[in-house]
Amino acid sequence: MAQLSSNALRVLEARYLRRDAARRVVETPDELFLRVARAVAQAELLLGTARDADSWQEVFGGLLTSLDFLPNSPALMNAGTPLGQLSACFVLPVEDTMEGIFDALRAMALVQRTGGGTGFSFSRLRPRGEVVASTGGEASGPVSFMRVFDCATENIKQGGRRRGANMGLLRVDHPDILEFVDAKLDGRTLQNFNLSVGVTDRFMEAVEAGESYEFVHPGSGRVVNRVRAREVFDRIVDAAWRTGDPGLLFLDAVNRANPTPALGQLETTNPCGEVPLLPYESCVLGSINLANMVRTEGAEPEVDWERLCHAVHAGVRFLDDVIEVNREPLPEIGEMTRGNRKIGLGVMGFAESLILLGVSSDSEEAIAWADRLMAFISEEASKASRELAERRGVFPNWSRSVYAASGERMRNATRLSVAPTGTISIIAGTSGGIEPLFALAYRRAHTLGGEPLTEINPIFRRYAEAHRLNGERLLEEILARGHLRGVAGIPEAVRRLFVTASEISPRRHLLLQQAFQRHVDNAVSKTINLPEESDPEEVAHAYLEAWRLGLKGITIFRSGSKDAQVLTLGAGEEATSREFFAKCDPGACRL
Repeated sequence: MAQLSSNALRVLEARYLRRDAARRVVETPDELFLRVARAVAQAELLLGTARDADSWQEVFGGLLTSLDFLPNSPALMNAGTPLGQLSACFVLPVEDTMEGIFDALRAMALVQRTGGGTGFSFSRLRPRGEVVASTGGEASGPVSFMRVFDCATENIKQGGRRRGANMGLLRVDHPDILEFVDAKLDGRTLQNFNLSVGVTDRFMEAVEAGESYEFVHPGSGRVVNRVRAREVFDRIVDAAWRTGDPGLLFLDAVNRANPTPALGQLETTNPCGEVPLLPYESCVLGSINLANMVRTEGAEPEVDWERLCHAVHAGVRFLDDVIEVNREPLPEIGEMTRGNRKIGLGVMGFAESLILLGVSSDSEEAIAWADRLMAFISEEASKASRELAERRGVFPNWSRSVYAASGERMRNATRLSVAPTGTISIIAGTSGGIEPLFALAYRRAHTLGGEPLTEINPIFRRYAEAHRLNGERLLEEILARGHLRGVAGIPEAVRRLFVTASEISPRRHLLLQQAFQRHVDNAVSKTINLPEESDPEEVAHAYLEAWRLGLKGITIFRSGSKDAQVLTLGAGEEATSREFFAKCDPGACRL
């Protein structure tokens, strides 16, 4: 088994390793990975033979213990347990009746207690102030009911081990859109929600042209007002600049890629935006560790394409097997999930892989690598899904999908998605998703309950030691600053190689996202990081540029815009390099 860092071990103990009735840990990391591999390989027994199950259990175990691939958190937590709910992402419908709203609330509670994140579109709810015919009272509007969902989430700890997470979306043409946009400005409301505005091409064109657009009643379809698109856009931009919310979901781009339009339009996504889903759909996710796919023992570092190919094919099979053995929290979810068999194979460790290749994240070469790597993964994932379709059959809704017209037989309606990989990238000891390094040292909240997790990038530490970059004095500055900017005596090439997210221009972030999205059939979770001194115009430009580039969504985050951030630049005044090395075992990291 690959050696785990001390931070990985702390996360595993806090969230993933099984405990007895007295809350004592009764499982080792090796046993966790064996439990998961054995449970998922049971699908091979259901669909094949005992020999198949034994063979694939060995393959899956090797994939996990090498840290070449890890599935989403619910699979690590729940595989091989009586709970057995292995999906990460769910979208639940919210209909415009009291019964429909509270049916969605009940469904959310059942999903979140098993470790799943939930996405909602509140766009069908009637606007605030409308008379309710059945009672003669007035409707309170989508935002008021979102507060109810938020309160419920606050009191449901997912699977007993992690915070609840929701995506709340409202269409830009909903009459209550401005109340929705401003909902988080007080710093207290909807703290368990990420917010996105569902925008259309028509709206974005009106913003560019300085035109007005229509607010439309979601029930009757009647026009209730006309407003200047730029005024609404500026309100969205200002709120995002102040709080990080809302992001944008480009509904037309999302639905142009909808593989099953006959089953309905895609209206929202999971909490981090990487999987657009139909109502009652869920998705299982897993990520390949790209840092493990770079060979460094030769004269020049190079990608191990054969190892990557194996990880893709085994990863697709693993995720398809997860669907087979999964225990969904609601029968409607089981029916939709098995009907389309959507999976989301993605990547983590992209930033670290670039560093190993000697490539700066802030370069055209990085974008070229993103394009090349994801094109390869996309081709091999489609090949793997086609091979599974020949052995196991196409997904049940195939005849109502875009694939039927071309005759392309697929086992999975979607195959790829790029998730943020928050905690599983800590377990793998690598950088999260496709993000550049957030910082060279930082504190992470909400991972170990109330205790922050202090992290320093292991590859930077080893690089600094190998190249004798001023030793302890340098690390003291890194722990305080989180980056190399302004640190004396650092060669420019080293600064470029270890560039951090807020030092990269928004356009470069967006081009990187585009390079991945070009090959991903679901969507890409990517944060456009901005330094604290950024102004709202930079946010506006990023939002417009994201739409022009054909992205499916965009999230920005300006440093310092939240009182309580998940990631905080620098390790804090109390940390010193000597103390940090006492907590973080240098020998536990890979190079």
